[in-house]
Amino acid sequence: MSNSPLVDYVKRSPMHSGPRNHSIDTITIHHMAGNLTAETCGQVFQTRQASTNYGVDGKGRVGLYVDEANRSWSTANPANDHRAVNIEVANCGGAPGWPVSGAAYNKLIELAADICRRNGIKKLVWGAAKADRVGHRNGCNMTVHQDFMATSCPGPYLLGKMPQIAADVNAKLGTGEEPPVTADAAAPPDKAGCQVRVSVDDLYIRSGPGTNWPQRGFIPRGVYTIVEEAAGQGAKRWGKLKSGAGWIALDWVKKE
Repeated sequence: MSNSPLVDYVKRSPMHSGPRNHSIDTITIHHMAGNLTAETCGQVFQTRQASTNYGVDGKGRVGLYVDEANRSWSTANPANDHRAVNIEVANCGGAPGWPVSGAAYNKLIELAADICRRNGIKKLVWGAAKADRVGHRNGCNMTVHQDFMATSCPGPYLLGKMPQIAADVNAKLGTGEEPPVTADAAAPPDKAGCQVRVSVDDLYIRSGPGTNWPQRGFIPRGVYTIVEEAAGQGAKRWGKLKSGAGWIALDWVKKE
């Protein structure tokens, strides 16, 4: 059983149970409750009676703390930890939301997709019902720490992103479904030539005009040229970037 080639830093923790008794078929995502670096997170797991397989820091660097072949001490639930790869993600902000940076999110998606490929997981499935997640019903293979303990982990921000995380990973795995053609999508887009200013850090770029299209990462802050506009799911208007990178929701930008 191999580890991810995306690893930037290795600090193996003694806090683990040795070899798994179940094949890897689940991913469990946590938050660090702080903006820890890959190195600092690894140091924490040298002395604390806890561990995780991987950590992703705010710059998108990946730390390896427990080999995938071994069961980490992450959710206080042996059955889950024997079958799950556990991933900690650094926060770029604190309570109550505990958000994560765009760099951390994008690397989380890359890492989760890599784990799935190497372990034969064809598709990630998030279930809205805790019973489905814990029982692995209806294809569910994503769990969170709060499924097993009285904790807020992975925090409201990541918890709310779980359906999107599954969709973004599945897009990388090639198992995401193409969005249906709607009346709005089929209509010719409006021509445009305006410039817009992006002033937020978590605005997605999509491959088409709508949240039902695959995500292509986050757009950095700055001024961009929009060459087409169209209606689409999740926003009143969508704009196509001149660079060809994709589409962004115009609800969250300011026209120059």
